Amino acid sequence: MAISTNGSERTLGQLVADASTDLSSIVKGEIDLAKVEIKADVSKAGKGGGLLAGAGLVALYMLGFLLTAAAWGIHAAGLSTWLSFLIVGVVLLLITLILAWLGIRAFKKMQGGPKKAIANAQETVKAIKPAKG
Repeated sequence: MAISTNGSERTLGQLVADASTDLSSIVKGEIDLAKVEIKADVSKAGKGGGLLAGAGLVALYMLGFLLTAAAWGIHAAGLSTWLSFLIVGVVLLLITLILAWLGIRAFKKMQGGPKKAIANAQETVKAIKPAKG
């Protein structure tokens, strides 16, 4: 059986082969889109993780300064040397809170998966399925 279009004839096998090639390129395009979306999410997760790691490192230093300030405060009880250590510890605490807030905000920006690719694939399936009727 042959189908004629503008004088050229194509067999059913050729039409099926063309449809298969078209479907293959659509699926490949969807996979490429999913890869791009996942790569973007991984990048955002890396940034958020780095900021939280920075917050943890600063918190470690903060703890050292606060403990040193408490030790000097108990020893001195005169409000001079330990006050400067306490001020440094409070500043480190503020830096820790800011870094943690930025890290959490970066994690909240993640999409959580290739949503565009999934939506496009669902639309493609709907378009390809024959209408029931």
